[in-house]
Amino acid sequence: MSELRQIMLDTETTGLEWRQGDRVIEIGCVELLNRKLTGKHFHRYLNPERGIAAGAQAVHGLTDEFLADKPKFAEIADELLEFLNGAEVIIHNAPFDVGFLDYELGLIDREPLKTACDSITDTLRMARDLRPGKKNSLDALCAEFGIDNSGRQLHGALLDAELLAEVYLAMTRGQESLMMDLDSGTAAAIAFIRGEHPPIRVVSASADELAEHERVLAEIDKESKGKTLWRTLEPGAPQSA
Repeated sequence: MSELRQIMLDTETTGLEWRQGDRVIEIGCVELLNRKLTGKHFHRYLNPERGIAAGAQAVHGLTDEFLADKPKFAEIADELLEFLNGAEVIIHNAPFDVGFLDYELGLIDREPLKTACDSITDTLRMARDLRPGKKNSLDALCAEFGIDNSGRQLHGALLDAELLAEVYLAMTRGQESLMMDLDSGTAAAIAFIRGEHPPIRVVSASADELAEHERVLAEIDKESKGKTLWRTLEPGAPQSA
């Protein structure tokens, strides 16, 4: 059975719009292997080389002074991409984070995020499909699924990635058995192709069962005044033009 590797990812930024030059200042990732947290994570604060908007700072609490001695994105890009390599990357409101990360990667002439990972899944879109018309923020989903987010006084990329892992597992609960069924079905199909055919068991009706079957058919035939399809298709029966 191949291992399912998934990475929960979250970012914090200097503002809301990378098209206006806003930058990533924190990246947090946690790893799931076969839908279980492994304890492996990736977490970096970054020097954005620009000031942080007051509104953004109110959300995450990170300051220019705190980030001044932190590495620049270019210095951690390879490590980040290696951590994400080949995994399904799961993000809440993926277009936001992917837009920022693709912008950062473009600034250092690197390929977009999707080239490093197997796929990108947006849990906000999943939640909207599951809960149409309801609030689907991370806090709202934690409340919906009984996940303790009392430590989330401010947004933080690593904490939010950890909460997202719990939310994602709650939203997709039951997939473990589906994965097992698919895996066993695939193994059986491969064995069949290789010629490993199981013996075919033939179960024949008993004489009493055949007699009862004929009795029921005769009653139906009588009620339909001889217009039953199986009688007209019997060998030797006259065919209508």
